[in-house]
Amino acid sequence: MPTERDFQISPVVQDSVVHNSRTLINLQSLTASLFGVGAGILGLESYYGFLFYIICSVLTTLLFYVVRVAPTSIPSGKAAFDTSRYYRSPYEFWTGGLLNGLAGFILTWTLFYGLVRA
Repeated sequence: MPTERDFQISPVVQDSVVHNSRTLINLQSLTASLFGVGAGILGLESYYGFLFYIICSVLTTLLFYVVRVAPTSIPSGKAAFDTSRYYRSPYEFWTGGLLNGLAGFILTWTLFYGLVRA
C-alpha cells in the first residue's frame, strides 16, 4: 500500500488514469475489429475463432505494456507487470479488453466470414 510520502514523490492524477484507460479501451476495440476481420478471412469457426481472439488480445495487451507502460513502471523495488500506477486495477489492464472488444470482434468476424464464404 502506498504511503503519503510515495504520493508526494509521484502523485497519481485521476485525470491521467482516466485518459490511460480510455486510450487502452480505444486500442482494444479497434484491434478486436481487426482480429474479427482476420478470423473471418481465415475462415475460422467456433472455438478456433474465439481462441484466435483471446491469443491476439493477450498479445496486443502485452505489446502495449512493453511499449507504453514497462519503460516507466519499473523503479527500484517495484514488481514487474505492476500497472496500478497508471490504471485503476491490474484486472482492467490485463483482461478488461477481452470483454470490451468482444462484440466488435463477433460482428466483423461474421461479416467477413460471410463475405469470403459467400
